[in-house]
Amino acid sequence: MTAAFARVPELLAQHLLLAFAALLLGLAVSLPLVVLSSRNRTVARIALGFASLVQTIPSLALLALFYPILLSLSNLVGGGIPALGFLPSLLALSLYALLPILRNGVTGLANLDPAVIEAADGVGMTRGQRLWLVEAPLVAPVLMAGIRTAAVWTIGAATLSTTVGQPSLGDLIFAGLQTQNWTLVLAGCVAAAGLALAADALLGIAEYGIARRKRALVWASLGALLLGILVALAPAWPSAKGTITIGAKGFSEQYILIRVIGHRLEDAGYKVRYREGLGSAVAYSALAGGDIDILVDYSGTVWANQMKRTDVPSREAIVASVGEWVKAQHEVTMLGSLGFENTYAFAMRGPDAARRGIVSLEDLARQAGQLNFATDPEFLERPEWAAVRKAYGIEFKSGRPYQPTFMYRALASGAADVITAYSSDGRIAADKLTVLSDPLGAIPGYDAILLLSPAHAGDARMQALLKPLVGAIAVERMREANYMVDRDTGKKSPDDAARWLESGLKR
Repeated sequence: MTAAFARVPELLAQHLLLAFAALLLGLAVSLPLVVLSSRNRTVARIALGFASLVQTIPSLALLALFYPILLSLSNLVGGGIPALGFLPSLLALSLYALLPILRNGVTGLANLDPAVIEAADGVGMTRGQRLWLVEAPLVAPVLMAGIRTAAVWTIGAATLSTTVGQPSLGDLIFAGLQTQNWTLVLAGCVAAAGLALAADALLGIAEYGIARRKRALVWASLGALLLGILVALAPAWPSAKGTITIGAKGFSEQYILIRVIGHRLEDAGYKVRYREGLGSAVAYSALAGGDIDILVDYSGTVWANQMKRTDVPSREAIVASVGEWVKAQHEVTMLGSLGFENTYAFAMRGPDAARRGIVSLEDLARQAGQLNFATDPEFLERPEWAAVRKAYGIEFKSGRPYQPTFMYRALASGAADVITAYSSDGRIAADKLTVLSDPLGAIPGYDAILLLSPAHAGDARMQALLKPLVGAIAVERMREANYMVDRDTGKKSPDDAARWLESGLKR
C-alpha cells in the first residue's frame, strides 16, 4: 500500500496542473459568452446548445477525437502541434467546463430584478459600468456555484487523460484495474476524490463570502486554493534533461516489460519515468512524435494498424518489414524482437471445446452462432477481426468487449464461451483453456519488438544497454511473469515480476 500511495504526489501534481488549467481556459471562454448571451438571445441559444451537446459526448471519446483533429492541424501547418498528452486533454476538459459556468451565468443575469437595472440606467451608468458595478456582484454567487460544479467535473474527467498520454491519477486507476491491484485503484480514487472535495470546499467558501460581501473570506479561500496548487505542483515542474520516458499499453505484460527496460537504464545512471495505459495507436504515435522515448510494441499491431497491411507473411518477414517501415516513415529505430510472440488467440474452456469438438477456427465458425464472444475493447475494430471474419465467416450469437482481466473472468463464469486470449498469457495454462488453431493464417505474427524514438536513433550508449534484451525472453518465461501479476492468489507487482523475469534472461 505504501508503494501505491508513494506514486500519488507526482501524479496529483500533473492532475492538478491539467484540471485547473482546463478550468481557467473554460472560464476564459465562458465569461465573455455569458455577457454576450445576456445581451443577445441568439448567442445564448447557440452557446448553451453547443455546451449541452459537448456534455452528451462521452469524455473518453472527446479526448480521443482531439487526437486526429490536432494531428491534421499539425500536418496542415507543417508540424509543431502536439496531438498527444497535455494539449488534447486541456482542450477536451475545457469544453466540459463550459456548460455549468455558462448556464449559471446566463440564468443569473436573466433573473436579475429589472428595477435594479433601471436604477443603474437612471443614474447614468454605461453598460460597462452597469456590468462591473451592478450585474457582476449580484450574479457572482450563482456563477460561483457553476464554477464549483465545473471544477468537480473537470477533476473527475481528468483521470481519463491517461489514455491519450497525459499523466494523471488515472494512471493508478487504469493500472490497478488491469492488474487487479485494488490498492492502486484505491489510491487513485481517494486522491481524485480528495482533490475534488478540497477544491469544492474552498470554492464554496469563496461563494459564501461573495454572497455575504465578506471580501476577506473570499481572498482567504482563493489564496488557500492557490497555495495548495503551488505546493502540490512542486513535483510537476519540468524534470531535468536526460529523463527517459518509457511507454506502455494497458495490460500486465507491458507493465512488466517497461520495468525490465527501466531497471537496466536506472542501473546505468539514467532517470526513468513510466507512461502507462496508452492505447495502441496512441502509444506508437507518442513514440514517433517524441512524447515517449521507448516502447515495446508488437509487429502485427504495426503491420495492421500503422502499415495497413492485410496480407499475412511469415513472422520473420513481418518483423523485418516493420523495422524498415518505421525507420523510413518516422525515423523510429527497431532494435529487434525480444524473443517471444504475443498474438491474438481464440480460446475456449477446455471441457467445452472438447465436448463440441472444436480445435480450430474452422470448427468454431460452424458453431459460432450458438456461442457468446468476449474480447478486449479494441479487437472488434481491428483489421485482424475483419480478416478472421472474412476468412472463416464467423458470426457469434453475441459479442461484448471487456477489459482484458475481466474478459478471462467472463469466460470462467460462463458469461462468454469464446475469448480473444493472448498467446503469452499465463492464464491460458492456469485456466486450462484450449487455444484454437488458425489453419488459414488470418492472424499475423505478433512478435514483441523494442522501439526507440527518433531522438535516440544515434544513441549508441542506450542501444548498447538494451540490445541484450533482443531475443532474450522466451515465451514460457513471459507467461510465468504475466501470471505472477494476473493471478488471484500470491499476486506480485509488475516490478517484482520484472525482477524475476530479469533473473532468468537468456545470455
